[in-house]
Amino acid sequence: MKISYNWLKDYAGFTESPEELSVLLTDCGLEVEGLEKFESIKGGLKGVVTGKVLSCEKHPDADRLTLTMVDAGQGSPLPVVCGAPNVKAGQIVLLATVGTTLFTPGGPLEIKKAKIRGQASEGMICAEDELQLGTDHDGIMVLPADTPVGVPAADFFKLESDWIFEIGLTPNRIDAASHFGVARDVVAVINHQSHARGLRAKMPDISGFSVDDESLPISVTIEDPEACPRYSGLTISGIKVQDSPAWLKFRLQAIGLKPINNVVDITNYVLHELGQPLHAFDARQVTGKQVVIRKPEKGTPFETLDEVSLKLSGEDLMICNASEPMCMAGILGGIHSGVTSETSDIFLESALFSPVGIRRSSNRFGIKTDASFRFERGADPQMTVFALKRAAMLIREIAGGRISSQVVDVHPGKSTPVALDLKIDHVHKLIGKKIPVEEIRGILMDLDFEIRDEKEGSLSLQVPPYRVDVTRPADVVEEILRIYGYNNVELPDRLYSSIVLSPKPDKEKLQNVVSDLLASVGFLEIMNNSLSRGQYYESDGFDPAQSVRILNPLSQDLNVLRQSLLFGGLETVAFNQNRRMEDMKLFEFGNVYEKSKGGGMKGVGLENYHERMVLSLFMTGRMHPETWQAGDAALGFFDLKEAAFYVFERIGLDAKACKMVVLQDHPVFKYGVNLEGENGLLASMGMVSRGLTKRFDIRNDVYYATLEWDRLMQLSDKKTLLFRDIPKFPEVRRDLALLISREVPFSRIEQLAFETEKTLLKQLSLFDVYQDEKLGRDKKSYAVSFTLQDSGKTLTDKEIDQVMNRLAGVFQKQLGAVIR
Repeated sequence: MKISYNWLKDYAGFTESPEELSVLLTDCGLEVEGLEKFESIKGGLKGVVTGKVLSCEKHPDADRLTLTMVDAGQGSPLPVVCGAPNVKAGQIVLLATVGTTLFTPGGPLEIKKAKIRGQASEGMICAEDELQLGTDHDGIMVLPADTPVGVPAADFFKLESDWIFEIGLTPNRIDAASHFGVARDVVAVINHQSHARGLRAKMPDISGFSVDDESLPISVTIEDPEACPRYSGLTISGIKVQDSPAWLKFRLQAIGLKPINNVVDITNYVLHELGQPLHAFDARQVTGKQVVIRKPEKGTPFETLDEVSLKLSGEDLMICNASEPMCMAGILGGIHSGVTSETSDIFLESALFSPVGIRRSSNRFGIKTDASFRFERGADPQMTVFALKRAAMLIREIAGGRISSQVVDVHPGKSTPVALDLKIDHVHKLIGKKIPVEEIRGILMDLDFEIRDEKEGSLSLQVPPYRVDVTRPADVVEEILRIYGYNNVELPDRLYSSIVLSPKPDKEKLQNVVSDLLASVGFLEIMNNSLSRGQYYESDGFDPAQSVRILNPLSQDLNVLRQSLLFGGLETVAFNQNRRMEDMKLFEFGNVYEKSKGGGMKGVGLENYHERMVLSLFMTGRMHPETWQAGDAALGFFDLKEAAFYVFERIGLDAKACKMVVLQDHPVFKYGVNLEGENGLLASMGMVSRGLTKRFDIRNDVYYATLEWDRLMQLSDKKTLLFRDIPKFPEVRRDLALLISREVPFSRIEQLAFETEKTLLKQLSLFDVYQDEKLGRDKKSYAVSFTLQDSGKTLTDKEIDQVMNRLAGVFQKQLGAVIR
């Protein structure tokens, strides 16, 4: 949320600088995430001054250039080469001096001393587009003849500047979603720090409000008081819709809003001034001269202000005329009801809507506006009429016209202020420090809490109606503490803690160990949102019925809890690929969620919800960074498999002992395998199908593995990592060429080999595969290396031959292999 420094000063007469105010705001809970200067013209025309052209002569070497001498009030005249056709002696012009940076349509331009076709030039006589004062570039800008020389352009044009705070507003502080709301906190903090209550937040003056006539009355009917507890409105006739005055445009532009016209700009101005959303209807569209707040039938068509056609759900609150909806209550206007250049009469709305209803409609249609942002969190029930009168007075002042009806204020459900009893001992206990009662009382009064009664050790309070988040004594204590200052609460001399026995294995420690391992072999860790797009889980082998849906999602892109880390990883790959990062090795630890019957989490209502942690690995692109000496070898399935096996090995598990199942016709993988253990699936890995990567606009092949971390932890707990000395005796390698059936996988050869020789055989490696019609259509040749080693002695040729003959015999007998 953007807040203007100058605008704040209209309501509180503080003297603190923008930097000092940033600290005060952050300390009281309104964290300032950024502070930047805003200027009506970028750069503020610094270095640009008024000057008088003393002489003009043709450039000796250029027909279109002129040599001028300009008096800029700096003592001696400055030589300036000018290309404008309208430059003449005696003119008062705007001169950009050496060192000035101009933000021209073509980009920033720094003025330097230069020689142009051999002639010295120490400045630039400017056209209006070069100064951002207009769009004309036909010639230089000429000022009135009586303009003084040497006057800074910023002073001559009376340019405005401001400081803008970017405040990270927390969801509960909707009372501070306006300049006046922030001013209240500023006043409370400054009063507390100065130990005086000298400042007061001043509301805008509406004492001059009056009704000019009653020529355009419009009635208001609320059919659903629960959805709309209060609705206020009036009419203004004879207005002239046009551009807003400069001061109003500047205020809106400073906080990032685009001026539209004087009426709409005033409603936006009051919204950001007081926090109360307003809407102006063209009175011609209010047929029957009546406004009805109701929920139209399901399927009712409605076209929004930005020309989007919707079908209403039957639960959407609408502002209607006698026959049809005109506006989506508290969210967005309709295509025909808004103010245009032809509008002369308006109906001005100021209302209070139920946060629940606004939030549901906003999420249902994916529409977020400044108005819905405030209504979703709870608006001030007492502000509707005040804001209405404030806006009406501004419209009458700026757009002309007359207020042509009495204020209609329909308020069927009167709101009751929250009353609380606050015990002083409770304040001291929660804060951890004793604060004088006088100080507590002063803070509460500055925050508009009404002290209705005071007893020994207790205050009876009435909460201001705009503080919809304050409902408990603990909330009041929080208010006291943020104004008192968190930094003013000293840390105790002693800290007390208890020793807790950690369960084994230590999941966090193992997670850090594996993270370090993966980082050491070139992986980067990623972290994605647990909220995901429900559309992802409607295909690709996922069951949408198992998605854990969010009741009030922030958007349709974040409407379920993820069932897999796959889609977040693919989004990351696509994001980086679009920024020319083609080669990636990524990993992510994260929880995934499913909804199914029984056996779920512990807790009331959680039996059908399952949560587990998984580790995902992603690989794509080249194996090595692109250099003159590196090849173009691409990462592949076996690189992914190797990384996954590293993880197994590091936590004390033997991946080779797992059952490996080849995946066929899998919805996610073009090809891949599952690793299965005694307690179920341990890992899945493979190449992501090209149809899936194409949906994410990913150009390269992506290899993906998901490891069931919780199950791996259960197995790791049963294993002990053992370390042994480096062998003192050499290892021996022998090779065999096996002619076998094409149906026999290498894993079967590996399994038989280790079952046959459990002591001396240390490693198998497949280093060549050969297939040819000459071998037979159903045959292939494997070249396999066997590494043998005895930790106690050097192996003899006889011992080696005995092992190799035994292995060859097993392969021949059980696999039908022919030793080549």
